Amino acid sequence: MKILVTGGAGFIGHNLAIYLRSNGFNVIVADSFERSTGFAAKRLQEENIPVVRTSIMNMERISVLLKETDVVIHAAAYVDVAESVEKPLMYFENNVLGTASVAKASSEAGVKLFVYLSSAAVYGNPVELPISENHPTKPISPYGLSKLMGEEVVKLFSTYGLKQVVLRLFNVYGPGQNATYAGVITRFLERVRKGLPPIVYGDGEQTRDFIHVDDVAEAVKLVLEKRCVDEVLNIGSGNPVKIRDMALITMKLCGVDGEPIHVGERPGDIKHSYADISKARSLLGFKPRIGLEHGLRRMLEQY
Repeated sequence: MKILVTGGAGFIGHNLAIYLRSNGFNVIVADSFERSTGFAAKRLQEENIPVVRTSIMNMERISVLLKETDVVIHAAAYVDVAESVEKPLMYFENNVLGTASVAKASSEAGVKLFVYLSSAAVYGNPVELPISENHPTKPISPYGLSKLMGEEVVKLFSTYGLKQVVLRLFNVYGPGQNATYAGVITRFLERVRKGLPPIVYGDGEQTRDFIHVDDVAEAVKLVLEKRCVDEVLNIGSGNPVKIRDMALITMKLCGVDGEPIHVGERPGDIKHSYADISKARSLLGFKPRIGLEHGLRRMLEQY
């Protein structure tokens, strides 16, 4: 089985490519390298994974890569929520039109399965917890809207015969997160490694669903093995973690005494969010294996 991973030199993309390669899949990576890191490029090189430098907007180049390709995993996206507020058109162009470009090329090439990595940001402010796939989709940022529009684009191409699966990822963490666009875990670890307490916005009682990138990769592998098609699936841990508790865990792991530093709440922050993963568990047998503290230790070891 030949697999093309778009955005395969990004945080999630390169971890996914390496994981699938280690499980016997024939993987090739496409990435513009606009926002990749030397860390990701080095790891891909060490694993001898072929890398092609190209934009997802370059349909001619993508079409060549798709010859004899069985599966496309579309991980390429801009992912910074704050940046999306400042530059919404850039996000719509890259995340929506870019997705349309790859989906159209995949459809024309006869790709057997298109896996679209979406985001829990499509849900917006939860009206019920845990969040199931039937939860209303009301994104509150251009980033979230761009991912939802990407979903609709992919589903539209299913009318052209393209088999597809949408995976809505919650708060993914792990090795190789770009510091500029990193999530809260990376920011906390960067401070505690310097002996500084993490900075927590608000009271820290807000909850998130953190999932290690290797568990995300396992979910993708299960989609391929179970031949899952035309589904939307939440991929998270299914467990809410308070931001304050997570800050204290990172302090304990690095031997930092005291308390986190609390500053004012950020406007627009969602208070609580965690996934209902019962559908993924039922259809795929998906069960996250990497606990938060263990995952954090692994990140610290790689630092």
